[in-house]
Amino acid sequence: MKFGKTIREMTMDDRKTFLVEIYKQMFSDINRHLTVIWQSVSVLVGAFALLALSERNVVPADVAISLIILLCGWLYAHMLDAGYWYNRNLVIIANIERQFLVKSDLSEIHFYWGEHRSNKNKMITHIRIQAALGCALGTLVIAFHFSTRVFPGIIAENALFEPLRALPYVSAIGVIIYCAWLSNDRNNAYTNFRKNSPGIDVDTTGVEYGTGHTIDDLPK
Repeated sequence: MKFGKTIREMTMDDRKTFLVEIYKQMFSDINRHLTVIWQSVSVLVGAFALLALSERNVVPADVAISLIILLCGWLYAHMLDAGYWYNRNLVIIANIERQFLVKSDLSEIHFYWGEHRSNKNKMITHIRIQAALGCALGTLVIAFHFSTRVFPGIIAENALFEPLRALPYVSAIGVIIYCAWLSNDRNNAYTNFRKNSPGIDVDTTGVEYGTGHTIDDLPK
């Protein structure tokens, strides 16, 4: 099939072939975005490397902790983006399946294609686990920095303020602001996509959707 054809020139077989190719590409994109385990590993390796450099006084502890926080933010931002692409592509896949499957296939094949997942762009468990790793690591290093670099100065007599010690907290605030903006942006993008590409209506009478494929907050 030549994809240079216009819609009017496309036969039904051409259309089916075209949709199948899109279907394959959407799954390829999903697999690419889910293959992000190396990102979590790189954050852990980077964190240990920075802490080791800090112990050897190669990198100041405040700078090392700040870099670890930035790595955690980098990981979380990737999880937000991967979550969006997964959810968006899943909608496209379901819309294509609706072009070929019939009502009986809801029970004979699978029922997920009958309704899209929640309109809230929720991360799937695989991605949430890695996002939780980034949050936990970031929280841990901030607590470690506060207990070893900030709190002793608070209770000490004649303590002097060292601006460098505030760097991890400035980094953390920056990461939180950026990730909050990115999360809102990805959520809006997903909601807009769902609104404009709802797919063919499917009669899902008798099908119960629950954990793993919640359909709460669906636009009708």
